[in-house]
Amino acid sequence: MGVLSEFKAFAVKGNVVDMAVGIIIGAAFGKIVSSFVGDVVMPPIGLLIGGVDFSDLVVTLKAAEGDVPAVVMAYGKFIQTIIDFIIVAFAIFIGVKVINRLKREEAVAPSAPPVPTKEEELLTEIRDLLKSQSNKP
Repeated sequence: MGVLSEFKAFAVKGNVVDMAVGIIIGAAFGKIVSSFVGDVVMPPIGLLIGGVDFSDLVVTLKAAEGDVPAVVMAYGKFIQTIIDFIIVAFAIFIGVKVINRLKREEAVAPSAPPVPTKEEELLTEIRDLLKSQSNKP
């Protein structure tokens, strides 16, 4: 029962739950970016360079023979994946930059000095009186 309770304590910690939520949102964001790149960004780029569809850019290593499909290197899909990565990396960079800026602003915000307690005030008065008495000739 010890292992089960340890696992439960680990699984419900805030960091683990936050990480799980981040992974799920990241996977969904990756799909959105892939669709954005494949369906919105790449068609105009292909049109600008002469009507090229990047997903069709391949190098045939071995032609198809009968029922055996062709062996190809799909470098167009690779280019599209690199663009996906660049967009995701840039979005994460911007997010981290914003979070860091907010953390710096929190750290810079001055906090009010703590109000001394009545005991501290009384001790300060006693100290000051003792100093003034010791300075008299």
